[in-house]
Amino acid sequence: MKKVWSLLLMMVLTAGMLFGCSGGEKSNSDGGSNSSSSGGGEKGTIKIGGLFDITGATGDVGAPYAEGEKAYFEYISSKGGVNGYKLELVGQDYAYKIPEAQKLYQKFKSKDKVAAILGWGTGDTEALRQQVAADKLPFFSASYSENLKNLKESPYNFLTAASYSDQARAVLRWIKDNHKDGTPKVALIYNDTAYGKSPIQDAKDFAKEIGVEIVDEQIVDLKALDATSQLLNMQKKDPDYAIIQETWGATATILKDAKKLGIKTQFIGLNWSTGEGLLPIAGDAAEGFISVVTHAFPYEDLPGMAEIKEYLESKGEKLEDKNQKFIQGWVTAKILVEGIKLADDPTTGEGIRQGLEKINHLDLGGLAAPVTFTPDNHAGTTQIRLAKVQNGKFEVFTDYFGY
Repeated sequence: MKKVWSLLLMMVLTAGMLFGCSGGEKSNSDGGSNSSSSGGGEKGTIKIGGLFDITGATGDVGAPYAEGEKAYFEYISSKGGVNGYKLELVGQDYAYKIPEAQKLYQKFKSKDKVAAILGWGTGDTEALRQQVAADKLPFFSASYSENLKNLKESPYNFLTAASYSDQARAVLRWIKDNHKDGTPKVALIYNDTAYGKSPIQDAKDFAKEIGVEIVDEQIVDLKALDATSQLLNMQKKDPDYAIIQETWGATATILKDAKKLGIKTQFIGLNWSTGEGLLPIAGDAAEGFISVVTHAFPYEDLPGMAEIKEYLESKGEKLEDKNQKFIQGWVTAKILVEGIKLADDPTTGEGIRQGLEKINHLDLGGLAAPVTFTPDNHAGTTQIRLAKVQNGKFEVFTDYFGY
């Protein structure tokens, strides 16, 4: 009997030694567990939540944007993670529905134990602001709402591109500086959502300040297939320019109907109207359309494209098969990861926020305007470029500028 117990004891000790030598599973600071590997992650895994619109009202631009975010996390994982940590993006389609976004947010926070979130829409981002602040989770939205610049209400929200209001101000400044005859007259076309309405009052205020006349406003739904009545109403005011706050689908509808009606107004879209996805649905009605460019087109010869090419080639894919919104998602994820790199403690939202606030004039290789965050300012930039559709292609014709 004594020999049996001795044998059992030896077996237990041997198993324990083998388990210890293998490394087992390494615990996160958040209590999760992830297998460590020689490619990174020996300190654990940092999880990031992702709210994606792939099938909802803004899925036309949301799907390639989400693809870019996911691609960057795959790329950084292939490089061994960050500072000994494995990074994992836990993302899901919420179809542009605010209640679904709130439900997923709770899942990311409570079940997945994420340290930060990559968000999407204006309505859901603004609805989540108080929870994000209370939970101390850095939140990078694809919304560039001016409201998110208020650090008292949004201390954990960060803007990675010029706000919609700053975009509109820059466009109005460009109109003022380049218009030749008298006071320029401008119409505003937008959708009846938090995103659509976000820059409207700020645009009207700034136009009045610099001597530009806002003569009309028209609401066009994000899923609209006809905008004839709105454009006929706008035409009565004879605006020189019309600023569009829409995504590709509604923008194409507006441009096609304007061409059909013979309207000569110069249409200028803010950033979500921009991109290659507009061109096949707008056709030749897109010719001459001007739009805000916050992020580079894949066909631009820029230093920042090198790592994207490297990643895509490793997947057997080509850069020319991607569009500008893919680049936009990639860059957003890249900026967040830069904050994680700079954080003293990248396993907590507070730590990542402090890391982000160390980012000073981050050079993105031309993929976007350089970004700076400080404890007093989470608006990364106010800079945009402008592009014009010529011969079926967006051609950038300005350097980065503000208002």
